[in-house]
Amino acid sequence: MQLQTLPILLFTFLIVFPLSRPDLGSDRSALLALRSAVGGRTLLWNVTESNPCSWAGVVCEDNRVTVLRLPGVALSGELPSGIFGNLTRLRTLSLRLNALTGQLPADLALCGNLRNLYLQGNLLSGEIPDFVFSLHDLVRLNLASNNFSGGISLGFNNLTRLKTLFLENNQLTGLIPPELDIPKLEQFNVSNNMLNGSVPEKLQSFKEDSFMGNSLCGRPFESCFGNVTVPGQESGNNGGKKLSGGAIAGIVIGSVLAFLVILAILLVFCRKKSSNKQTSTVDIAMAKHPEVEIPGDKPAGDVESGGYGNGYSVAAAAAAAMTGNGKADVNGGGGGAKKLAFFGNAARVFDLEDLLRASAEVLGKGTFGTAYKAVLETGTVVAVKRLKDVTISEREFKEKIDAVGAMDHENLVPLRAYYYSRDEKLLVYDYMAMGSLSALLHGNKGAGRTPLNWEIRSAIALGAARGIEYLHSQGPSVSHGNIKSSNILLTKSYDARVSDFGLAHLVGPSSTPNRVAGYRAPEVTDPRKVSHKADVYSFGVLLLELLTGKAPTHALLNEEGVDLPRWVQSIVREEWTSEVFDLELLRYQNVQEEMVQLLQLAVDCAAQYPDKRPSMPEVAKRIEELRRFSLREDHGPQSDLINESDDVSSR
Repeated sequence: MQLQTLPILLFTFLIVFPLSRPDLGSDRSALLALRSAVGGRTLLWNVTESNPCSWAGVVCEDNRVTVLRLPGVALSGELPSGIFGNLTRLRTLSLRLNALTGQLPADLALCGNLRNLYLQGNLLSGEIPDFVFSLHDLVRLNLASNNFSGGISLGFNNLTRLKTLFLENNQLTGLIPPELDIPKLEQFNVSNNMLNGSVPEKLQSFKEDSFMGNSLCGRPFESCFGNVTVPGQESGNNGGKKLSGGAIAGIVIGSVLAFLVILAILLVFCRKKSSNKQTSTVDIAMAKHPEVEIPGDKPAGDVESGGYGNGYSVAAAAAAAMTGNGKADVNGGGGGAKKLAFFGNAARVFDLEDLLRASAEVLGKGTFGTAYKAVLETGTVVAVKRLKDVTISEREFKEKIDAVGAMDHENLVPLRAYYYSRDEKLLVYDYMAMGSLSALLHGNKGAGRTPLNWEIRSAIALGAARGIEYLHSQGPSVSHGNIKSSNILLTKSYDARVSDFGLAHLVGPSSTPNRVAGYRAPEVTDPRKVSHKADVYSFGVLLLELLTGKAPTHALLNEEGVDLPRWVQSIVREEWTSEVFDLELLRYQNVQEEMVQLLQLAVDCAAQYPDKRPSMPEVAKRIEELRRFSLREDHGPQSDLINESDDVSSR
């Protein structure tokens, strides 16, 4: 009886547990096959590990590979068939900024769960294959900056969940189908192809930038007259009516009269402005410092004391705005006597009146307000920040600013005092003589400038890390929220001091843009609520800035359309020192290993996902260790870490 039931049990087992069912083992095999086919020298996975989930760029869920991110890791050659048919649980595939060639493999169609496909910045060619249109769960599709040819297919209409479609910088030809209708599309770009005809009605809501570099007409461009006709309109003499000679003459005369009127208004305005020059120096100073971060200690156009109408300094002018009469309102708008509130044991060697009489210079305008250098009559020098867009009550302001004033660490710029009234809020800090790290890195690079050597840069990195580590030690809700090089100030001995901490909670959302010049972590949606790991991301960008000498807003990065972390990964090919590091660091050959280690740490900090980033105590410890090694007198010969560290670009 038992022998008779055995075949039935075996058949049932094979049905429930098929022998060919893909698992993590098949995923691992597929990844190794991919590595063998197109793996760059930077794709250094530990193949001795049976579990691929710990490999750089690989993310697993439920014991299957769901995310494969290998941007800018020097992959080359064609993607072979037979690999993606095993990676059937992939939701995100990112192979952007490599040198892949050929056509997309057909078995990519078996990745039915794929939601995000990022292939931009390669050398892929051929027509966009039809199997792409069978990936119905796609939400983000980026095929930009390749060599794709052919037309734009109506098959895109099948991708009903698609929100992003980037096809720019290819060789696409023909019309954009008038019937193209992707209901959830939020981002669209077909610029710099060889398309012609009119822009379909469903796509006319997108800006010109989405269509530039083609021969397209219709909104958002001019109407389709001439050789290209608007649908339903016959070409020929009726395509548009010519203006008569009288109409043209009227337009010319009207334009001349309008120009004369505008010129007269400008002359009146200039005379009025000239007559008020002596009483509006503060306004002129503000015009010279637009609402952007201005690096440096003494930017051009600093305003000295005496420029304000009745002899007040610029700092006094800020406080004078409380009454609008050029005199400080020491009563704070009728709310009782107001004066400077000092913190802790800070020496009370001056009061509000002393501050308002001080000579001052505009240091610059930042995210939270304008900063001034104020020199008191006693010779004391302080920095005064005039906050903008403070929307919270006085009680809440006092509670939050008291917490900031209680912060005490050698790598923080101490807040000494504050002033609060209904119309004006001033913060008084210690003055940092050497200005900001941003100014030293990106300021004057001409003759007479002292380059920042490795010892100074690594010391600045360690000091800033320790300051942020201290902030994080105050509790899970305490973060900086605005880490950038212009907020790392330096003493005369180049010791780093972190400034502007705790201010994000004092101002309204209009003062904290969603992304501060490339430093802000991608997961941050509310700039007033920044986690510890988001601070770590910003610090990682800061480290990359220290090592590369390039700010996140560098023109080269803007041209390439990538942020600083991704730019670093995309250009890593053979030699770190020749392609990544600041030229001023290349002279320090004996610490090249430590420079690579710090670069590795920076990339770890700027990881896309928060849980992949180290904590600030870990960051500070790693910087301290590499500095200790680089400063040892018996610094040994170079290891082969420089050759092995290419793995940094795949993280």
